[in-house]
Amino acid sequence: MYKNILFPVDLNQASSWEKALPTAVEYCKAFGSTLHVLNVVPDFGMAMVGTYFPEGFEEKALESARVQLHAFVGDHVPDGVTVQHIVGHGSVYEEVLRTARDIKADLILLAAHRPELKDYLLGPNAARVVRHFEGSVLVVR
Repeated sequence: MYKNILFPVDLNQASSWEKALPTAVEYCKAFGSTLHVLNVVPDFGMAMVGTYFPEGFEEKALESARVQLHAFVGDHVPDGVTVQHIVGHGSVYEEVLRTARDIKADLILLAAHRPELKDYLLGPNAARVVRHFEGSVLVVR
């Protein structure tokens, strides 16, 4: 049913994967899917903010994220599940949507925390993904 499952994670927030990863693995095993694990490194936003960081900082951050993502998958995804490691760069929800299109994701499976008042006013990344992705999205609470 699903060939390509996109699983965004924040490696600094265990709540972004603890409950959802077992579901993603179960789906991959059941359907023979590829699990595309995505970690997004935020960009600087405004150009002048970038001047406060040392030269080459973004490249080092992206490489560090790659290393951490491979270690995360090695520690938490069982053998037998086909995995693609993806490191994005920019706005979280935009990178999730772009990556989903690029890999032709059948399903985006992600974790969501309990919404706070500010989330109702601003909209969390999970809500934006659900609203804008044209395919199926499974949100695990």
